[in-house]
Amino acid sequence: MSHPILSADGHIDFPLLPETLWSDNAPAALRDRMPHIVETSRGRTWKSAQGVSLGLVGGMGSAGRPYLPGEIHRSDRMAEQGLYEDQQQGIMRPAVPELRVKDQELDGVSGEVLYGILGTSSRLEDPEVAAVICHIYNEWLAEFCGKAPGRFAGIGCLSSSNPEEAVREIERCAKLGLKGAELGLSHDMLPLWHDDWEPVYRACAETGVPLHIHTIGPAADTRWIQDPATYRRWLAAHIGAFQVPMLAVLASLLYGGAPERYPELRVVIGESGIGWLPYALERFDFEWQDQFQDLLPRPPSEYWRRQFFATFQVDRVGLENLAAIGENTVMWGSDFPHPDGTWPDSQEILEPQLASLSDENRRKILCDNAAGLYGFEV
Repeated sequence: MSHPILSADGHIDFPLLPETLWSDNAPAALRDRMPHIVETSRGRTWKSAQGVSLGLVGGMGSAGRPYLPGEIHRSDRMAEQGLYEDQQQGIMRPAVPELRVKDQELDGVSGEVLYGILGTSSRLEDPEVAAVICHIYNEWLAEFCGKAPGRFAGIGCLSSSNPEEAVREIERCAKLGLKGAELGLSHDMLPLWHDDWEPVYRACAETGVPLHIHTIGPAADTRWIQDPATYRRWLAAHIGAFQVPMLAVLASLLYGGAPERYPELRVVIGESGIGWLPYALERFDFEWQDQFQDLLPRPPSEYWRRQFFATFQVDRVGLENLAAIGENTVMWGSDFPHPDGTWPDSQEILEPQLASLSDENRRKILCDNAAGLYGFEV
């Protein structure tokens, strides 16, 4: 392509981080409550102080799963590049700036937005420790991005258990030079339309730090799993519906009114997909017209087009309906190094999806929208 390609959704997952990061940087009073590594039947595993598993050291994705050949086609393609073999040897390529740059060059990507430690703060079951974990990680991430200037836009992590703590961390993210802040989702968190989130929306608007909400999928109801066969059916249904719960997140953000109160606020829903958005926006506008004009002075879709962004990996339906979504609101991301991501085949996977789009819209989706939001030089 005649322009740089930016991935607006990449990850540095908890199981790939330096093993002494938490113990070296935690306050002395909390050091015994920090995550630690134990030997288990599955291998070296990160555990919380309460014994909750945080994933295998060097495992796949945010949950630190083991790589099993032949189970997921996309992860097999990643394994062919030696990614998991290196991780088993302690070489965490996605968490080493110069190695990550090489892997992105292999994929034709010249800049990347980095999310991190998805879901970790809610799994820790300790709000005080979660806040410290986010604090330490954000400082580490800023240093990581600084080692490859212009290549990465780091998204700081916020604990969702304490809005006041989240505000302090948003202000730190701005001072550290991070390009956004992600409010960690959990299925039992305070709804995003609730007044208690107001300081968070205000802080993001005032600091210019875009607020990010990354999908974590539907709640994992495993009550009916009895054997490998029923597990496979549950897993297929769970993953198949993974992005659609973001519809409820978006509705809460819009109808909560923060975009009206803070026109400078920018919000990204990460790895959300876009194919459901035309229906959702039409539905929101219909209900607004019918019964909710007291909540917002203009249709929800106007705020979407003015202040929101969504990322996708593979979404032909969404791209075919781009006009209903807004070409300035969509960004592509490879999801590297997650096992369902498009690396190292992103160019091959992108080409048929984008074939019907104008050159201008292709450039917006692959480059200009992310460059404008995160400050990449292109």
